[in-house]
Amino acid sequence: MIVVHPVLEILGTRDFGLWPVADSETYDFLPLSGRLGAAEVGTAVMRIAECNHVDPADGEDPQSSADPLGGFLHGLLTTEDLFAAGGLRVTDTATGVTLLPGCCNGLDERRDWFEVLDGDGWAGFGHGPSPLAERVGDGVRLTVDTDRADSPVIELPVTDLRRLLADAERDLTDFLRLATEWTAQYLPDHATAVADALARALALPAPAEPR
Repeated sequence: MIVVHPVLEILGTRDFGLWPVADSETYDFLPLSGRLGAAEVGTAVMRIAECNHVDPADGEDPQSSADPLGGFLHGLLTTEDLFAAGGLRVTDTATGVTLLPGCCNGLDERRDWFEVLDGDGWAGFGHGPSPLAERVGDGVRLTVDTDRADSPVIELPVTDLRRLLADAERDLTDFLRLATEWTAQYLPDHATAVADALARALALPAPAEPR
């Protein structure tokens, strides 16, 4: 069976103390869905904020140096073009072959998968590894790393991939709903702004405010 999950690249959670986070390996991928626990949601919010962290110029935002939380969220809340490192992870559970997004790929780039189905017929998703998806007739061939001559591949029908992409999109939407509820509890003074920023980073519609 082939499964597709939206995943966020995590660089580790050591020494982070602004809100509860889950223990994480130094380099790992966190699948995003509506089934995460509070600490895992906290890890995801931390990482997305970290992806967009900027150091304000001297004197530009003096409050940030005195407010660790405000300083950490500054880039997430003020940057126009937001980024969430990661993408789609594709796993063939029968063979154990897994395609992972490469470096510099973002979750917003998942729309490129539809170029494979309905556009130019191919798309790459970062480097180191360098995954590639190609349309081949009524199927799609996924190459785990085009930099390797012996790279494993995953092959599946176009109709299956289209369904799996829809499932992944629902997982991401469910995660945003969960994260919106999380912000109300853990970041009440910034809840609406953070939830809106998360939606932009994930290229999703702005979430409804939690009841």
